[in-house]
Amino acid sequence: MDRIRKHFNIDYIHNMGITGKNIGIAVLDTGISNHIDLNDNLVCFKDYINIRKTAYDDNGHGSHVSGIIAGNGYKSKGRFKGIAPASKIIMLKCLDKNGNGKIDNAEKGLNFIIDNRDRFNIRIVNISVGSIKKTDDNESERLVSAVEELWKLGFVVIVAAGNNGPDKGSVTAPGNAKSVITVGASDDNMVSGNDRRKNYSGRGPTKICVVKPEIVCPGTGIISCNNKNGYSTKSGTSMAVPIVSGIVALMLESKPDLTNKEIKKKMYETAIDVGLPKNHQGWGEINARRLIL
Repeated sequence: MDRIRKHFNIDYIHNMGITGKNIGIAVLDTGISNHIDLNDNLVCFKDYINIRKTAYDDNGHGSHVSGIIAGNGYKSKGRFKGIAPASKIIMLKCLDKNGNGKIDNAEKGLNFIIDNRDRFNIRIVNISVGSIKKTDDNESERLVSAVEELWKLGFVVIVAAGNNGPDKGSVTAPGNAKSVITVGASDDNMVSGNDRRKNYSGRGPTKICVVKPEIVCPGTGIISCNNKNGYSTKSGTSMAVPIVSGIVALMLESKPDLTNKEIKKKMYETAIDVGLPKNHQGWGEINARRLIL
């Protein structure tokens, strides 16, 4: 995360006092661990898999995503601090220990977000997963319809392009939803550690010829919280999404009256062309400094 914060001038923004204070971010994932970097940020945990009351993460993916968004970096003396360390995490565990889940549980989580938006000041919905389980077209459409409804209600819905690239039309549901902000990885030509995948980021267009993703940012070799009170390195569009979620949290602290449509428009106006094909980069790489300051 030190590399990512430097890339986007995040520490400069933090030093101006903009840290995502009290912006609620709902995360649909595998859960969140009892990690020293995350304990101050977790305001709600709902478990749709094992129906436990106490927060946990039996996979590690959700903790990693949460650390990218909101980790305070305490255990690493600030090195692996997240993008919006004063934001609040609402963790909705919809995925099991293997990272699989059912559409029904995702829909329960999305309904919880709607019912509790004011209670937790939920402004952002982070979905760092592609098609939940092996879904047929009907189930995928249910998921797409559900996230479209959240967007219509004013939530900033930020979704992964998936890791099924590089073929055209490889963006997975719900990243193929028309309205939401779909995020790809700008650096998927790199390999990291034992992960030998290259060119993994889902490419557009969608079946109805919508350009996807809208935006890209780094997603390879990201170091963040694991589920054992330490850190681990992961790669994928799952890691790119929470970077964007964190940046949007900083935007909303700085400019709280922005609507989701205005945020999306500003991303379009400020994105940086990084020279990738349009069906890979969309508008380009997110420009944090111009969005926030």
